[in-house]
Amino acid sequence: MTAPLLGYVERPGLLHTLTGTSKLVLTIAMVLAAMISFDVRFLATLGVLSMFGWALSRVRLRDLATVLWIILTFMVLNNLLIFVFAPGYGSELLGARHVVVEGPGRWDLTQEQLFYQLAVTLKYFAMLPAVLLFVATTRPPEFASSLHRIGVPYKVAFAVSLALRFIPDIQRDMRTISQAQQARGLDISRKVGLVTRVRNVVSTLMPLLLGSLDRIETVSSAMELRGFGRGRRRTWYDVKPMRLRDWSTILGAAAVVAASIVMVVVDGGRYWNPFGA
Repeated sequence: MTAPLLGYVERPGLLHTLTGTSKLVLTIAMVLAAMISFDVRFLATLGVLSMFGWALSRVRLRDLATVLWIILTFMVLNNLLIFVFAPGYGSELLGARHVVVEGPGRWDLTQEQLFYQLAVTLKYFAMLPAVLLFVATTRPPEFASSLHRIGVPYKVAFAVSLALRFIPDIQRDMRTISQAQQARGLDISRKVGLVTRVRNVVSTLMPLLLGSLDRIETVSSAMELRGFGRGRRRTWYDVKPMRLRDWSTILGAAAVVAASIVMVVVDGGRYWNPFGA
């Protein structure tokens, strides 16, 4: 069976043994720290920590290969667009200009621009692995209970849990519908033209959309019949007790955010400027 596009991956890793609450706090801390600081030294350290966490989780790259390729494509496209529309922003930001390659018009490649875009790229490596690992190592019910434990209303937490739980189902339905349509002669491969391929893909997506709406109606009716939402509070089946390793993780998350704030104070701003300006 094909692995889900994005969802829980069963592995005997250390992160799987942590509670959803501690992993959620750590993920939020990594994202906040990467957003606060533009110091490439600090961002590189966060990236190394994210890679170390990935190794501890034992989640393989091929388990999330599709999502990783999408992120990589977006990262490259983002860097290209930054250079196209703001090729001199790095020099303006850092107050210096050292040309590496002279380009046409205003598109000179400078050390400052490369340095700025390096910081932007490092933000991807600092934040996204933590987010992906949280989703890949946390079951949807545990995710919902962890959201509720940090103060999110249980209705919102349950909605997020349902959304994550439906991702593998939608992917499976998409594969089944696509195979059925291809058996009827609808070709979505590169052998046909782009217009024909788009039309055939739309013919595949429409049954998927209608089936998803029908599933949503069924689930909402079942929840309403069971009285979901009538009480102010609710209990959770998949809740792990907080242990020493969880409190240590939360303490480490707080230290990461504190370090990002300290770096801003030390650098005199969000950016570390090695060009002496």
